[in-house]
Amino acid sequence: MLVGISGSLCSGKTEVVSFLIKKHGFKVIGVKEGDIIDENVILDHEFDNNTDLIDFVTKNWLNNYVIRDISTLNILDSISKRPFFLHIVIDSPVLVRYQRYLTKHNEGTILEKFIEMSDLQKYSTEFQIQNNISQNEIKIINTEKTIDDFHKLLESINIIDGTRLRPTWDSYFMRLADLAALRSNCMKRRVGCVIVRSNRVIATGYNGTPRNFKNCNQGGCSRCNSGVSSSLHTCLCLHAEENALLESGRDRIGSGSVLYCNTCPCLTCSIKIIQCGIEEVVYSQSYNMDELSSKVFKEAGVKLRQFTP
Repeated sequence: MLVGISGSLCSGKTEVVSFLIKKHGFKVIGVKEGDIIDENVILDHEFDNNTDLIDFVTKNWLNNYVIRDISTLNILDSISKRPFFLHIVIDSPVLVRYQRYLTKHNEGTILEKFIEMSDLQKYSTEFQIQNNISQNEIKIINTEKTIDDFHKLLESINIIDGTRLRPTWDSYFMRLADLAALRSNCMKRRVGCVIVRSNRVIATGYNGTPRNFKNCNQGGCSRCNSGVSSSLHTCLCLHAEENALLESGRDRIGSGSVLYCNTCPCLTCSIKIIQCGIEEVVYSQSYNMDELSSKVFKEAGVKLRQFTP
């Protein structure tokens, strides 16, 4: 694993490095004159350029390394493509960071000057890096008053968990369901669904009005646009589960199929899911019919469980 750390001034980057070294035996690597290294952090490996660094880690990816300060988008873009890289972005409230700065430097730097130094760093490099979309990323807000408390926080995060680099099947399929939900045009809520068998996607679906109808968000369903929560039977929108079931069909579903949905299915969808032969339903968010849906799934022998990231 390779961990790269980005963060604002006095946010706790060095302490993350110290934690990884002491707790998990990480080695510190960096590029000559490229990384801002604390005097208490000694480089185990130093490279002439980013290419040499990445080549080295690629050949030794089973070992654990940390880059204390990712200071340019260039190296972040290059490393983030690798499956063994984890990006940690750390920040703290400005007054907390100011107090840490005074404690560390034992000097009377005024707050205005500290903010100026902090902004210079943040908006020249960190702002771009922190707003760059990274596939594997942990964002930490460090408000802890002591180093021990911060280390306890890092311990609870479990940075070296392998599923941070490669998600579990549940995480993967639920993320696909969340992605499908982004296509929803229903005015009530965005729901996405994925049906899989043997860890292969059979169909996806999201909620909205039927084909050739106006989209719900364009006035296609008067019930959803009225703001009324009742009268579900007057709704014209197909649910995400219904669309996925229609797309796949009972023959394609077969035995061992699992339905992932970012919202617990309603009672109407539940009986259709049962009829189509789905054997397990995994959901993320609760819905107001959870108990009724759970009851019919239990009676039909369909396993129902809630996904917790």
